[in-house]
Amino acid sequence: MILDRKTPPQIHDAIEFDYVLPAITTDKLDNGLPVYWLNAGVQDVVEIDWVFPAGLWYEHKEAVSQAVAGLLKNGTNKYTAAQIHEALEYYGASLKVSPGNDYSLITLHTLTKHLPQLLSVVYDILTDATFPQNEIDIYRQNSIQRLLVNLRHCDFVANQQIDAVLFGESHPYGRYTKQSAIEAYTREDLLAFYSRGYDLSKVKIFMAGNIGSSEVKLMNEVFGKTVVTEPNVANTNIPVQPKAEKKLSITNDPNGVQGAIRLGRIFPNRHHPDFAPMVVLNTLFGGYFGSRLMSNIREDKGYTYGIYSSLSPYSNSGTFSVHTEVGRDVIEAALKEIYHEMKVLQEELADEEELLLVKNYLLGNLLGDLDGPFSILQRWRTLVLNDMNIEHFNRNINIYKTITAQELQALAQKYFNAEDYHEVVVV
Repeated sequence: MILDRKTPPQIHDAIEFDYVLPAITTDKLDNGLPVYWLNAGVQDVVEIDWVFPAGLWYEHKEAVSQAVAGLLKNGTNKYTAAQIHEALEYYGASLKVSPGNDYSLITLHTLTKHLPQLLSVVYDILTDATFPQNEIDIYRQNSIQRLLVNLRHCDFVANQQIDAVLFGESHPYGRYTKQSAIEAYTREDLLAFYSRGYDLSKVKIFMAGNIGSSEVKLMNEVFGKTVVTEPNVANTNIPVQPKAEKKLSITNDPNGVQGAIRLGRIFPNRHHPDFAPMVVLNTLFGGYFGSRLMSNIREDKGYTYGIYSSLSPYSNSGTFSVHTEVGRDVIEAALKEIYHEMKVLQEELADEEELLLVKNYLLGNLLGDLDGPFSILQRWRTLVLNDMNIEHFNRNINIYKTITAQELQALAQKYFNAEDYHEVVVV
């Protein structure tokens, strides 16, 4: 068959495609621990995620969540920090610990054939970390130095402050690390948080790659023999206490020529019916390079190199925020234009051509995410950790495809009122 090189292939909009999230297999180890695994991909590599409720939400003392995560790989009764890192390097593997607001995520990437050697090392880290005092001292010193450097940057300070003003500094989602907190925790504090937060009874395990029942069996041989108890994960309803003052201005550098702007409001998490529609509105407003905010404030006005809006959903709440850095002399002008774009979306229907572009962008990115085993696993991990199923995914796809300009306008009228937003400006 001769290819016809004069006739271009037919172009399809991303909105026309079907979106199928490949099924994940749910198993239980001998001790009842859940394992969610996905056999996908052709390369003999695997990602394994161990997820613990060990984020900021569960801290009993400030700064311990980050410290425990940062020191987790720095020694057990069986291995020194050097031996752990040497083992990972020898097998060409990576082990990353990522603490968040709700969970701490431990991620292993390795060739599948090295799992027998590496799973025992990870098991030791997750069940027998010792937090040697000399390692704590080094980590503390480095953390303070890194914090002092970061505090010189207006965007870092603005990121700290916007959550603090939205949730309140005493709220887990509003707390930010201070030098005094880093100096105050003890080895006993870290061990207490580790034993409670990283209790294997509370773990959820996710696996993806060119894997099958033999890899699940390996996992069972290492992690399925430990006696676990019924998990008791406290999820106390902690009240949000936003600052009464809606505008916060901080002079971080009297000679600074740039200012960081953060606008934000509390927004419901993934369980709220407005969340999926807001994903579309956010994309249109400031969620991608062709957004309204970018077109106005970067392309037209030239105030910034980049401006974005984003949704940040957590287990117990969430935020919607706008973030940018602009010249000091145009801070007020940039704020005015952000609110202007909100008002336009409240008063005028989005053009159908623009809305189609936004839908295609959103769904096109999703199509890419469904192409690899690790990104598919991430989709499933989000669903499982939020007690959701495949129907939630399918319902969101339908919303992304069918939402109308009228529905977006109603959503803007509900959530884009200027008086609902806190402002943080740091120069």
